[in-house]
Amino acid sequence: MPKSLVIVESPAKAKTLKQYLGKDFSVMATVGHIKNLPKSKLGVDLENGYQPDWITIKGKGETLKKIKAAARKADFIYLAPDPDREGEAIASHIADEIGTEAVVYRVLFNEITKSAVLKAISNRGKIDASRVKAQTARRVLDRLMGYNLSPLLWEKIRRGLSAGRVQSVALRLVVERERKIQAFEPVEYWSIIANVMGKSEPQIEARLMHYKGEKIEVGSAKQADKIAKTIESAKLKITKLERKERKRNPSAPFITSTMQQEASRKLRYSARRTMGIAQRLYEGLDVNGEGPVGLITYMRTDSTRASDEAITQLREFVQKEIGIKYIPATPNTYKTKKSAQDAHEAIRPTSVERTPETLKNKLSKEEFVLYELIWKRFVSSQMTPAIMDVTTVDIKAGLYNLRATGSIMKFDGFLRVYEESADNSTNNKEGEARPAQTDKEKYLPANIQEGDILELLGVEKKQHFTQPPPRFTEAMLIKEMEENGIGRPSTYAHIMETIQSREYCKLQERRLHPSELGILVAELLVENFPRIVNVEFTAKMEAELDEVEEGHKQWTVALDDFYKPFSADLEKAKIHMRNVKEELEKTDIKCEKCGNLMVIKFGRYGKFLACSGYPECRNTSQIQENGEAAKVDVPDDEPTDEICPKCGKNMVVKTGRFGKFIACSNYPECKTTKQIGTGILCPKENCGGELVQRRTRFGKFFYGCNRYPDCDFTVWGEPVKEKCPECNNPILIKKTLKAGNFVACPVKECDYKKEIEDSA
Repeated sequence: MPKSLVIVESPAKAKTLKQYLGKDFSVMATVGHIKNLPKSKLGVDLENGYQPDWITIKGKGETLKKIKAAARKADFIYLAPDPDREGEAIASHIADEIGTEAVVYRVLFNEITKSAVLKAISNRGKIDASRVKAQTARRVLDRLMGYNLSPLLWEKIRRGLSAGRVQSVALRLVVERERKIQAFEPVEYWSIIANVMGKSEPQIEARLMHYKGEKIEVGSAKQADKIAKTIESAKLKITKLERKERKRNPSAPFITSTMQQEASRKLRYSARRTMGIAQRLYEGLDVNGEGPVGLITYMRTDSTRASDEAITQLREFVQKEIGIKYIPATPNTYKTKKSAQDAHEAIRPTSVERTPETLKNKLSKEEFVLYELIWKRFVSSQMTPAIMDVTTVDIKAGLYNLRATGSIMKFDGFLRVYEESADNSTNNKEGEARPAQTDKEKYLPANIQEGDILELLGVEKKQHFTQPPPRFTEAMLIKEMEENGIGRPSTYAHIMETIQSREYCKLQERRLHPSELGILVAELLVENFPRIVNVEFTAKMEAELDEVEEGHKQWTVALDDFYKPFSADLEKAKIHMRNVKEELEKTDIKCEKCGNLMVIKFGRYGKFLACSGYPECRNTSQIQENGEAAKVDVPDDEPTDEICPKCGKNMVVKTGRFGKFIACSNYPECKTTKQIGTGILCPKENCGGELVQRRTRFGKFFYGCNRYPDCDFTVWGEPVKEKCPECNNPILIKKTLKAGNFVACPVKECDYKKEIEDSA
């Protein structure tokens, strides 16, 4: 039999595929991209049509060597990275490297089930050259901006900053929202509610709406008192009564952005965490003891389409398990935006028969709740609308008009399974004089009629103030980006992570607050690169990349449209951009150590006070709100029984910038220091050292043996004194992954990990 080789990105996906394809197929994983642009140089030939200089990623050489060796023995090679631009680029890079006479195919797995995998192998195709060009253009765009702009920010503000093509626009949205909040001036308004009674219970709550037929706005207590007295003395009569049947339609199945938004609202998961969990559900989990199976379709998609086969299966399930009255006469269809890759499907369960209840004890808690969300959303999307009986009552009180509304659920329809959440505090939109007012669903008396005279039970007057636009949650920012055509399904989670990891924004109570650094970077970019960080310009570039993918535009032309205006702005910015590093704002505060005046500088965490005598005096201090130097209470030294190995004095525990450490009590005469140990022995055989926390020159923490350089053992995660149950390694390490918090084995050949409690 001919030998076939299947190449995928993920080891987890490879494990799932092996059980479906049989002994004539071998499956290997690249573990992501195998090639990238070089880190040490631009890597783009500007004189030769933006040609990229792809190089093998450090550490992937051995993987590539094994793949090429396996390819030489294969008769057929199936390139099966993810079905998107990134996956197409990986497939192209593998094909370039293989250089074999074997027949090479491209296969796309929208879901990883046995039937879908075998069907994809049968329907094999070729690498999509246009999609590869679109990904190349995107990568080159990001390199041209990042490689040129980041050093400028280092020079003008501080080292370590970055600016990305989409990331910078997202930051601008957050900062502009913050400016609107700061500039917002609340406006007073009053609501007036009359409690009235008809011929029978229940009471009716009627809200003031009009005066002489025109909408009225009540802006003061005096005006509210006057209106309330008029209503109290008026005859209340029903002038109009309208009963209507209203339908509420279900939401479309999830696409990437709506899944991230709903997981944020309902589960309080970050976009990154949601995508990590979804990745596992897609690649395959063992839920029946027969090996891993993919539970959902591909999770990076902007298409709301579902296959005919999936919809047929779903309609049969709804009829059998929920009832025939919950099935529409014809399947529901949903609009997909023009730029969507409609060859993909929406995010849905691979089998609707695999209900959340059947998986509850077979998935982790986070896997279960996300799967349940996806399952319910898909099932509800093909159900009948909910039907409400809505009653509106207009009541005349002199020259004023009051209105009461009530609704009764007539048929629950899709709401029997699922109801979409809404973002908190998003009622008041920019430009509105006040928040929208909505009545809770409530009953109104069934026997009221036009012409009825009502009894007034009392009038309520409530003072309100308009609220500023709310700060973005991750879900709200993703929605804003999607609506403006910024970014794509594969980028949303990365952008959310980047603007926070770069300390441009902080997540407080699930809202994105721009830092002082983020505000400064955004303002300088807007000031010096107005076109590049413009929402419309960025959306236009995304549309052009879509045209490249569709084969309607040359990728080099799209790059010209970006790079030419960018390079012109860059040359101007090198000369005219503010140099924040050199801006020293003088103060009249004296340095407590040397007596020189302090100056205000801008650092990693924003503005701070520094001695003007630097570098001779390195005294710094935080700035209080009143501009004074903050008094930092440094804890007293804690005595220890340890003796300094250099001078014989006692060692003490001190508190420094990066936490506690042990130092000689004879400082500054003796400057001996050491890290505080973790109490965990170095796992290297016959070492006997202790693991301590250390820090790289870039400020990143890691853990290593205190016998360095004699012992070079290091791990990046916090060590846990717990033996690995699979390989007996003496320690585990804490890890924060896309999927949440885990303890995992640090041994490369061991893939043991266990979920731990998370405060998310």
